[in-house]
Amino acid sequence: MLTMTPAIPESAMARRGFGNGPPVSLFTLGTMRALESPAQLEAVLAAAIAAGINHVETAPAYGPSQRYLGRALRQLAIAPEAVLITSKLLPGCTLQQGQEQLQRSLEQLGRSQLDNLAVHGINTSEHLEWTLHGPGQALLQWAQEERLVGQVGFSSHGPNALIEAAIDSGRFSFASLHLHLLDPARLPLADQALERGMGVMAISPADKGGQLWDPPPLLQLACHPLQPLELAYRFLIARGISTLTLGAASPDQLQWAQLLGGADGPLTASEQQALERLNQQRLDNLGDSLCGQCRACLPCPSGVPIPELLRLRNLAIGHGMERHARERYAMVGQAGHWFEQINAAACQGCNQCLPRCPHQLPIPELLAETHQRLASPPRRRLWG
Repeated sequence: MLTMTPAIPESAMARRGFGNGPPVSLFTLGTMRALESPAQLEAVLAAAIAAGINHVETAPAYGPSQRYLGRALRQLAIAPEAVLITSKLLPGCTLQQGQEQLQRSLEQLGRSQLDNLAVHGINTSEHLEWTLHGPGQALLQWAQEERLVGQVGFSSHGPNALIEAAIDSGRFSFASLHLHLLDPARLPLADQALERGMGVMAISPADKGGQLWDPPPLLQLACHPLQPLELAYRFLIARGISTLTLGAASPDQLQWAQLLGGADGPLTASEQQALERLNQQRLDNLGDSLCGQCRACLPCPSGVPIPELLRLRNLAIGHGMERHARERYAMVGQAGHWFEQINAAACQGCNQCLPRCPHQLPIPELLAETHQRLASPPRRRLWG
């Protein structure tokens, strides 16, 4: 059980550059989990500021998040320069609709300008086209010319090639990506963005990264004496990621921000050893059936997202993360463009993937086993 320490002073939370805007704290407060009441978000925001966090992420899609955040900022009498705010707009609206949405966001937040505005979910090529050449292009240009927005970025749950195209477009100053200890596939994209001078925010490294706030015993064993979530945070911080989102529902859930707010150096020997044990655990438990996530098996004629589904198998068998893998697998086909849409049952056994796999994995057999192991009723998503 983690022992709480007194809140560190604000100056102890390290800051990192974030695109063209002011530096942000190593941790960002995500607001989508503290929405039961205005008082709940106010308490979490106060604790975040006490821990040294200066960056808050919200979105119109997060229910009452913006209204609650604006109220909390007023109640706590927080000066605009003390807290940087990132909000978002979903792609696909008309110019007028986008203008009205942005104005409404500013009103709810009590701000005359957003520090950062992200296109919320560039998950398809149509979303990127809307942003770069369609109504989104005019909307973002207008927002910056009117000084309603400091800098523009994007978030994405889409394929790597799409994210790379967004980074290469040169339009964005920051990117919010799924970057996780146990899912490193997008880390090269983060490196590319950082090399371009963009800010990079890691989306949900605790929850989407494996529900690491409640890790299974097998995962704890590999990470000991470190906590899995501690190692996950330090892995990304040491990698140079600008800031990590922490979606707290109560002040006590900010404990890792308090403890690691100044830990922005390279990995320690103990952390390196824990990473090596994690890798060895995965190898020992999966053996020759380990999917190396090289993506050479793609494209699948049936559209099966083979690497993503076998990644969930890797987690379930390799680290005992059956619960997380089941919950993620249940989302397949249930979340539109926000997640994979075809599960392993769609495999037709055509075997076209077999000669492509450098590890000679029996992919159709592994997909069938994955479906049998992980298939369960879908659960309700947190938002959307």
